[in-house]
Amino acid sequence: MKKRLLALCTVLAAATALTGCSQSGGADPGAHKVTLWLMKGSASDDFISTFTASFEREHPGVDLEVKIQEWVGIGDKVNAVLDGTSKESADVIEVGNTQVAQYVETGGLSELTLEGLRAWESKDWLKGLSEPGSVNGAQYGVPWYAANRVVIYHKDLFESAGIKAPPKTRQEWIQATQKLDKGDQQGIYLAGQNWYVLAGFIWDEGGELAVETSGQWVGALDEDRALAGMEFYKQLQALGDGPKDADEETPPQAQVFARGRVAQIIATPSQAAEIEAANPALKGRIGFFPIPGKTADKPGAVFTGGSDLIIPERTGHRKSAVNVITALVSEKWQTELARTMSYVPNRTNLAHVVKGNEGAENMAPGAAQGRATPNSARWAEIEAKNPIKPFMTAVLTGQDPKLAAKTASDTISTVLSSDR
Repeated sequence: MKKRLLALCTVLAAATALTGCSQSGGADPGAHKVTLWLMKGSASDDFISTFTASFEREHPGVDLEVKIQEWVGIGDKVNAVLDGTSKESADVIEVGNTQVAQYVETGGLSELTLEGLRAWESKDWLKGLSEPGSVNGAQYGVPWYAANRVVIYHKDLFESAGIKAPPKTRQEWIQATQKLDKGDQQGIYLAGQNWYVLAGFIWDEGGELAVETSGQWVGALDEDRALAGMEFYKQLQALGDGPKDADEETPPQAQVFARGRVAQIIATPSQAAEIEAANPALKGRIGFFPIPGKTADKPGAVFTGGSDLIIPERTGHRKSAVNVITALVSEKWQTELARTMSYVPNRTNLAHVVKGNEGAENMAPGAAQGRATPNSARWAEIEAKNPIKPFMTAVLTGQDPKLAAKTASDTISTVLSSDR
């Protein structure tokens, strides 16, 4: 497998330099424009306008231009900026947290290790955001915000079943769901191929989707701990009528929940708005709780979605680009973004700022336990082929779990270890 040699800043270098590797530490001279690319839907218009005005007041001479980008086709646009073939320019770019490794392999990213150690409270970063932004010990992506799955539940159905408090452990969860699964009522609607949920169960068991050894990635779904996670998924999925051969969007699980006869789904809290739009009678009757863990002392592991911020090496205004990131990850703007957009802030010591927002408040405990997919530049190819989905369907339809897992693991190994 080809390996890109990455130049790393070291702690020793930090003692003698004020910026990242091969970068100037001085202030950007004169009046100039700094361009920030944000993804559509990541921040409200009010947040963007207020942040822009504040930043420009605090940095006289800087014209901050925010350009909104679509997710479709964004990879090619970012790569074009990084390799210098784009007619557009960007000084700071928002990217999906699991995309950073791809851009590092492509080349053209500015290392941000030193800034992260000094100014951005990196010790408290959510691991599900920070770890994907780090490659070979160097930080390229700076955590911005997170969102993760919780259990969305129908309060009336819980009350009718005599369940007075959300479950705290897997065992309590299964017992409660068994009570809720009766007649035409589903204890939980869990599609058979919701592999992000499965990943959390696997991590809870101490398993992995894939592991890296001596630079080689190997699929790990056929290991006993991963199979234990799949077994729990199977037990839970059986307490409803979710399809065994489709994912959570086929049909959209929020629409199924909106019919009023499903007690629970596993989704991001933002889907509550979709449920209420489809069935206004459920407004005020929807609750949230963290996905339960194996023990009551901590919630279950979850896949952390969200965004990191990167700086292209080709920026002509690195100092100002760093200042933009410093502002965006500051407590003031993390608080404003989290409260405005119902996100989880980028670090654990800010979880309290979403208190009172029921959805975000219940995401925060899971986010503290959150993980990301294997940090391989080729993981996107795994998701495109997605051997995990047929593995799940095979197990749920009675096929041999070990054999199905071995088939999926072999595919993962082949894709992650191949040269392009």
